[in-house]
Amino acid sequence: MRIAIVGCGAMGTVFGAFLTKNGCPVDFIDSYEEHVRALNEKGAHIIGKVDFTVPVKAYTPDEMEGIYDIIFLFTKQTANEVILPRLISHLNENSTVCTLQNGVPEPFVARHVGENRTVGGAVLWSATFSGPGVSELTQDVSSLDHFFDIGEINGKITDRIKKIAEILNHMGTTSVSTNLMASRWGKLVNNACVSGMSAACGCTFGEVMNNEKARACVSYLGREVKACCEAEGYKLPLLVLGLSPDSLSINNQEQFDENQKMFIYMYSFAPNAKASMLQDLEKGKITEVEMINGYVSEVGKKHGIPTPFNDTVIKIVKKIENKELPLSMTNLEYFNDDLFTYDMYKAK
Repeated sequence: MRIAIVGCGAMGTVFGAFLTKNGCPVDFIDSYEEHVRALNEKGAHIIGKVDFTVPVKAYTPDEMEGIYDIIFLFTKQTANEVILPRLISHLNENSTVCTLQNGVPEPFVARHVGENRTVGGAVLWSATFSGPGVSELTQDVSSLDHFFDIGEINGKITDRIKKIAEILNHMGTTSVSTNLMASRWGKLVNNACVSGMSAACGCTFGEVMNNEKARACVSYLGREVKACCEAEGYKLPLLVLGLSPDSLSINNQEQFDENQKMFIYMYSFAPNAKASMLQDLEKGKITEVEMINGYVSEVGKKHGIPTPFNDTVIKIVKKIENKELPLSMTNLEYFNDDLFTYDMYKAK
């Protein structure tokens, strides 16, 4: 079986290294030539919560040859328009593309490669790219009850989704979902909320949690995610660490306090991690904010649900991309105090 990981940045490199180390060799595909060269010459070096190096085979997209049975897609969604058409010549009617990207990418991927070849999933751990050949696992994975949520778009439990799960199990326990879209919305609680604030404020997850106003914004972002998820006809699943999403409704002060404690606990295991969107901003790259927070705002408009916090994250991140704002906690000023209801947060 030929397996490739397309998009070997922080997450893809960690994922591929674990698979290779645990007896499931894969081809690493990435457009960053210096990174590809380092991977081939020195192997994939994973640091942070672990420390190991494993020899791997890496290629640029131009060097890809032949047909792959399974392609794990880890590129940023901003690259989809370019990379997906290039994959077609490396797929046959029995090939599968498993998108492990942020946001809700399955419909877009399916339009390019066909729904019959598309499955997807959410990654429940975090990583940071350290340099050519080196990525950092920033999450204590011992705290996770499972590492991946995957599923078919139609929710069926097929032989191929079981096969994908077997491969993912080489890194850690995988949950096969009969409701992939609900799982995707569950991951948006992380991507849109804490990652959104990490990007908007130019800081780590721990720094978001340690700032009262930033942490309050996280809860309000989560309330918008939950409302939009339910408007689409889905129910949020249990979150990372098996935590209940119920407090995201924030119907009163008690629920807000409970939700704040939930996020503090959830991110106590990855205080030094940075959002991939922040890593892109630090490199002067365009982010996935329109595919993550923008997706929540888009669904909100569709159903008439206000999404002022997600809208504000988008505005701030786009201004940072355009060099109109710094990477700074001072960007919190754009979250006006009148956006906060009840007595849950008061500016100091």
